[in-house]
Amino acid sequence: MRRAKITIVGAGNVGATCAHWCAAAELGDIVLLDIPQTEDMPKGKALDLMQSSPIMGFDSCVTGTTTYDCTSNSDVVVITAGIARKPGMSRDDLLGTNAKIVGSVAEQIKQSSPDAVVIVVSNPLDAMVQRAFQVTGFPANRVLGQAGVLDTARYRTFLAMELGVSVEDISALLMGGHGDTMVPLPSCTSVGGIPVTQLISQQRLEEIIDRTRKGGAEIVALLKTGSAYYAPAAATAQMVEAIVRDKKRMIPCAAYCDKEYGVGGYYVGVPAILGTGGVEKIVELQLSEKEQLAFQNSVDAVKELVAAMDKIVSGN
Repeated sequence: MRRAKITIVGAGNVGATCAHWCAAAELGDIVLLDIPQTEDMPKGKALDLMQSSPIMGFDSCVTGTTTYDCTSNSDVVVITAGIARKPGMSRDDLLGTNAKIVGSVAEQIKQSSPDAVVIVVSNPLDAMVQRAFQVTGFPANRVLGQAGVLDTARYRTFLAMELGVSVEDISALLMGGHGDTMVPLPSCTSVGGIPVTQLISQQRLEEIIDRTRKGGAEIVALLKTGSAYYAPAAATAQMVEAIVRDKKRMIPCAAYCDKEYGVGGYYVGVPAILGTGGVEKIVELQLSEKEQLAFQNSVDAVKELVAAMDKIVSGN
């Protein structure tokens, strides 16, 4: 049986850690690509990871490269390339620089892996996945963004810490854009099947939700010289697994919504079924009036961000 081929573009902290998670889970053979100042960097990281395989007991082949030749005909391509957020910098500040980087990567993917499913991780996420979709011209279901898995993981972590329970017992869902306008859904949050609203006061729940929205910025402020990478990489690996193993998992991610939720042709965070075809179905929920208003506010913020990106890219 042929192993899946997984290319990860960007060998920084997120990309290299994603390669680690994917290799350890034997999701396929992995190509780690970067265009750094020193051409040997991705090769060095790949070799180091390969040398851990006898210890950890995995057989995935990991190679490092600085050219797209080695990535041809990949089944999944993960884009982590782009500059990272620094303290005091919003995701929006990254817009111009990362739109150019992601656009360039997408053009290469279009040529080297025309049948791949593309997962975008670069920030600002909702705009960058839209950019990858614009440039590749791939069907919308084969381009998606990693956001909801990470945001939900943060939400579940904070709830588990608050209640002193296992994270495994917490089921939760968030929607909308990745960032300050994300929409956690208390109506879809439970602990061992018990609605979270029966266990945590409304005020405290709002505080936890606010911390979730600012989860990335909190880590940036603590690290001082970088941004989160363990959880984003693990979240991406979970999406890769759902695709290469055709698991049909319901996973919140940035998916292209047109008629769905009345979005009108933008990538926003929604629950989706992921399998070999990428986004195989978008699950439409009945939102409360409050949730619908919050979701629409988030969608409007995404539209503004994409409009600003399009203006930068067009040079107007």
